[in-house]
Amino acid sequence: QVQLVESGGGLVQAGGSLRLSCAASGRTFSRYAMGWFRQAPGQEREFVAAISWSGGSTYYADSVKGRFTISRENAKNTVYLQMNSLKPEETAVYYCAARFGVEAVTSHWGYDYWGQGTQVIVSQ
Repeated sequence: QVQLVESGGGLVQAGGSLRLSCAASGRTFSRYAMGWFRQAPGQEREFVAAISWSGGSTYYADSVKGRFTISRENAKNTVYLQMNSLKPEETAVYYCAARFGVEAVTSHWGYDYWGQGTQVIVSQ
């Protein structure tokens, strides 16, 4: 069992930056690939970024490539999402997810555990 707690969301102006964190419980964090997803009101949950259990492989949605960076610190049981040049249309609840296994996947169906989410609001 893995419990995930996101933090770092908030209100930011367009063009600004935020760094999301996801703290995981348990001693086997390094055996989980991790992902970030987001869901805006009335929209489906969409993939944002993912990272393999070692951190050696990362994956991004085309819409965030070059602006967002996913990283992890296994010693701290934490995964991060650095978000730069944020856009108003990226206003959403951002969720952290964990998947037991080496490689990350981009489908939300591939993840076993989810956090409660953290709200990100990007103003004009």
